[in-house]
Amino acid sequence: MFMVISYLLVNYCEKTGLIGITSQGSENGREKKREGTNSKLSLCLSLCSQNSSAPIHQSKGTSSFEIHFVVNCRSLFLYLLSIKKMVENASRTNLTCRRDVDIEEASIDDVPVQKDSEYYDDDGRVKRTGTVWTTSSHIITAVVGSGVLSLAWAIAQMGWIAGPTVMLLFSVVTLYTSSFLADCYRTGDSKVGKRNYTFMDAVSTILGGYNVTFCGIVQYLNLFGSAVGYTIAASISMMAIRRSNCIHASDGKNPCHMSSNPYMIGFGAMQIIFSQIPDFHNMWWLSIVAAIMSFTYAIIGLALGIAKIAETGTFKGSLTGVSIGTVTGAQKVWGVFQALGNIAFAYSYSFVLLEIQDTIKSPPSEVKTMKKATKLSIAVTTAFYMLCGCSGYAAFGDSAPGNLLTGFGFYKPYWVIDLANAAIVIHLVGAYQVYAQPLFAFIEKEAAKRWPKIDTEFTISIPGFQPYNQNIFTLVWRTVFVIITTVIAMLLPFFNDVLGVIGALGFWPLTVYFPVEMYIKQKKIPRWSTVWISLELLSVVCLIVTIVAGLGSVVGVILDLQTYKPLSSFY
Repeated sequence: MFMVISYLLVNYCEKTGLIGITSQGSENGREKKREGTNSKLSLCLSLCSQNSSAPIHQSKGTSSFEIHFVVNCRSLFLYLLSIKKMVENASRTNLTCRRDVDIEEASIDDVPVQKDSEYYDDDGRVKRTGTVWTTSSHIITAVVGSGVLSLAWAIAQMGWIAGPTVMLLFSVVTLYTSSFLADCYRTGDSKVGKRNYTFMDAVSTILGGYNVTFCGIVQYLNLFGSAVGYTIAASISMMAIRRSNCIHASDGKNPCHMSSNPYMIGFGAMQIIFSQIPDFHNMWWLSIVAAIMSFTYAIIGLALGIAKIAETGTFKGSLTGVSIGTVTGAQKVWGVFQALGNIAFAYSYSFVLLEIQDTIKSPPSEVKTMKKATKLSIAVTTAFYMLCGCSGYAAFGDSAPGNLLTGFGFYKPYWVIDLANAAIVIHLVGAYQVYAQPLFAFIEKEAAKRWPKIDTEFTISIPGFQPYNQNIFTLVWRTVFVIITTVIAMLLPFFNDVLGVIGALGFWPLTVYFPVEMYIKQKKIPRWSTVWISLELLSVVCLIVTIVAGLGSVVGVILDLQTYKPLSSFY
């Protein structure tokens, strides 16, 4: 209730001019000036708003009660923002565009920040409040997403022995490298060293040079690929809702085949509109809804798998997975490689860990808390993945669908399946924006540097609403981006293949290479020492896994294209 009141107060003050907003869409920024600001009220409300990372300055005459109110208010927003950064995306996506919107704070600039008080951390920001339990919940929220839907298919490619074993190995590697990343939150001393607030901050501070460029390229490609993948997944789920109702109405007599193109176009049209809403991806409720939706469809998928096993009374599947004869030897190999990419996608979340760690209070040190939370969250996540993947494989055996909820392994109860697919669509509508907005900001910032006049806005008057400022370049560029991702999705509507490509693209560089290299540099591990050789060997092995996973997924696309006519997908 307190958070809702605070949020409404902030919105009221923005509309009435009590606080001002500076938009940094260009190099110089665009300021909306407000007059008649009351110092204390502006201080309190601006601190309760989205710029939770800025330090608090105590104006003359501000009481300790007011500061205490501010701290409590901002703590709630810190918690919400930490959840926002973790959505399957999220967040995964702040990169260097962390401060798209800043709040002007009413303060006396020459009053020093009270770093030693009970309200501030050593960097001048409001004291962080995260614990092992809150951090674990954030990580679990970041991990669980649409990747869980393909795990039954991935296990089917490898069988009862190799499938769960590979999932365990991925979890161990992720746990190991996540602990390295936790050590990189502070540069130098683990207790008082300089904080690295994001993954990109750590790469830039510790490694620098070409590594920063490489990291940026990989992250932006990952964001673009995720936007394409989410378009495919959302359209398939929308189509699945209609198809399941059609099958139910015909008592299963009509296969109800239909094209996915209208649904992709509809999803793209929604994203064009949402892309023009300022800071749509920063709305506090968006991440909460997305988290609820992701757990909803994941739990429904798990429950349906268990119910299917109980109905048949048998465990299906084999020790080696899909047998040669059902598929060719080459198809078997490529299927296993593609399954590696799908599992990698499910575990590709390391680059949000530093942002989660930035919410942890100290003492004890952030590193200790983060490592405990990582162990707990990966254990819970792996157990959940095992349940979902293994129950799906036990229910359907080697014929497990690529997407557990849209491959129509389940027909009844149809309303539960519709609910799960609706949850997927709602989740992915927001997740698309969470992944696309950093790309929008990056291109718009670079364009403003080269062509300053491109930043000019025009005002649109909407009856009953405040005037809306629109930039022509933003309108055109964001629309073109959505159109491109939609067209690519229509040309390559292959859920598992695209998931495998995205997983292969991001797993080795973001989950293994950068954490390992930063750890080596941070701890000053001597070259050719036993530890150095072991870490580099781990990195090389994971690189090989990433390469074969990528090859398997690309070959999967090529094989699908042999029987698929572009823009003519039917399910």
